[in-house]
Amino acid sequence: MVRRYIEIYSIMLRNSLIREMSFKANFLLWMLVEVLWFCGQIVFFSIIFGNVDRLGDWTKWEVVLLVGTHQIISQLFQAFFFVNVANIPELVRTGKLDSVLVLPIDSQFAASTKQFGLDSIVNAVVGAVVVCVSLAHLGYVPGVSAVLLYLVAIGFGVTVHYSIMLGLAAVSFWVVRAQGLVYGYFNFLNIARYPDVIFPWLFRIIFGWIIPVVIVAKIPARLLIKSFGQSGWLIFHLVIAASIVFWLSRAFWQFALRRYSSASS
Repeated sequence: MVRRYIEIYSIMLRNSLIREMSFKANFLLWMLVEVLWFCGQIVFFSIIFGNVDRLGDWTKWEVVLLVGTHQIISQLFQAFFFVNVANIPELVRTGKLDSVLVLPIDSQFAASTKQFGLDSIVNAVVGAVVVCVSLAHLGYVPGVSAVLLYLVAIGFGVTVHYSIMLGLAAVSFWVVRAQGLVYGYFNFLNIARYPDVIFPWLFRIIFGWIIPVVIVAKIPARLLIKSFGQSGWLIFHLVIAASIVFWLSRAFWQFALRRYSSASS
C-alpha cells in the first residue's frame, strides 16, 4: 500500500515539474520575489538589533537562524502542500472535488498532493544557507544528533502548517468561499519567525499548544543551538502538538466530506 502511494506521488511530482518548466519566466519571477521578501525580513531584524543586543535570550544571529529555519519550513510547506490545500475551497464550490473523490486512493492524499512548487524548494535552500551562515557567525558546530533532531523537527513543523490549513480549508464544506480563512492563516504563520519571548504568556500558551504556530520554527532552532539538555522535552512538545493537530484535521476532513454535495447531486 505504501509503495503504491509513493509511486502515485512520484508521478504527480514529475507532472508538476514538467508544468513548472513550461513556464520558466514565472518560475524565476516567483523565486526572485520570495528571495527579496526573505532578505527584507533579515534587514528588518538587523535594524532591530542595531538598537538592542537581545530579544529575551535570543541574540542577533540566533534570531537570524530562527528566520532561516522559518524560511525552510514555510517554503517546504508551500512546495508540497500550500497550493493544493488552498485550492480545496474552489474544488468544493465548483463541484470539481468529484474528480478527486472518485480516485481509488485516499481523498485527503489526492487533494493535498496534486501540485508541487519547485521554486519553493529553491527558496528553502536559501533558508538553509542562512542557517549555516548564522552558525558560522555564532561559532557553533552542532553535533550529529542535534542536526538529526533539527531535521525531524522541521518535518513536524511542516505537518503543523499543513494540518491547520487543511482544517481551515475543510470549513468550505459549510461556507461557500473559505479562501479568506486559508490565505489568512498563510499570512498568520509568519509569526513563527519571531522569538516567542516577545509574545504575552497567554498568547504563547494558545499558539504553542492549541494552535501550535509559534513553536514551528522556535523548537527546531532551539534544538540546534539552545536546547541545553532540554532536547527531549522540546521534541516531545512539538511531536505531541503536531500529532494532535494532524489527527484533529484528519477527523474534521472525514466529517466534512459527509457534508459534501457533488456536482451531480
